[in-house]
Amino acid sequence: MRISVKEDPALTDIEVAISCPRIDPRVRRLVAAAEIEGMRIAGMSDGFLCTVGANDVLYAETVDAKTFLYTADKVIESGLTLAGLEASLARAEFMRASRQLLVNLAHVQGLRPYLNARLELVLDNGEHVIASRQFSAAIKKRIGL
Repeated sequence: MRISVKEDPALTDIEVAISCPRIDPRVRRLVAAAEIEGMRIAGMSDGFLCTVGANDVLYAETVDAKTFLYTADKVIESGLTLAGLEASLARAEFMRASRQLLVNLAHVQGLRPYLNARLELVLDNGEHVIASRQFSAAIKKRIGL
């Protein structure tokens, strides 16, 4: 892969162009990373309204009808539903792992089979989450297994 950067003061925003012999998973990941860059999600943390970069979210989980965003160092309660988050992050590396869990595949460092055809996903902060068997095959396919 070659990377070239060209500075053009006439531009008002960043423009990304990708040239490739074919669109493969690497190209899809590059496009997803470019699209999600700068995207922020609002929520509440310690009683304060705050935003977090979508790239910083390890996973989102619904507990007792509330949606929480988990980063490496904090938990943020989102006003969005899990389905709403999934729709807004559809082109990014986020993927449904269970009815209650949306995981950022960019933060998955490893996976292993778990009971009843489920998958255990190991995140880059060392945390483990379980993907249900309903979504395991799709996760494996998206990762390239």
